Amino acid sequence: MDQVDKSLLCALQNDSSRSIAELAELVGASTSACHRRIKSLESAGLIVRYSAVLNPQRLGLSLQVFVEITLTSQSREAMDRFELAVGEFDDILECHLMSGNADYILRIAARDLEQFDRIHRECLSRLPGVSAMHSSFAIRTIKDWRGYPTG
Repeated sequence: MDQVDKSLLCALQNDSSRSIAELAELVGASTSACHRRIKSLESAGLIVRYSAVLNPQRLGLSLQVFVEITLTSQSREAMDRFELAVGEFDDILECHLMSGNADYILRIAARDLEQFDRIHRECLSRLPGVSAMHSSFAIRTIKDWRGYPTG
């Protein structure tokens, strides 16, 4: 991967709606070379998908919650059951297997505490094998996700 590829990845992370011509001009390549490089980056698995970044506040989702989960058992079966169940709930935006005190950390977005209470009762409380759950509420986002460093 050379500097042109890295520049393309950075540009696509910032705004994947740009045309091939705009991207080519931005990275200093011809449109055909730019198109070939993007297809190559997709084929190599560096580009997994394209998406739009939505504004959670405009969607009415002003509450960001991080939930630490500890399981009763760290057996493969218990973890597989938990991970499969997490995939069934759209209210769980992210789930990460962790090192440290908690086994997993989840990210949830909600309109308000009332909606989070509903998510807690109808979703989180149904997750199998949970022995402890600790929720932390984000007060303010200092830096939003902007993509992976490509340099």
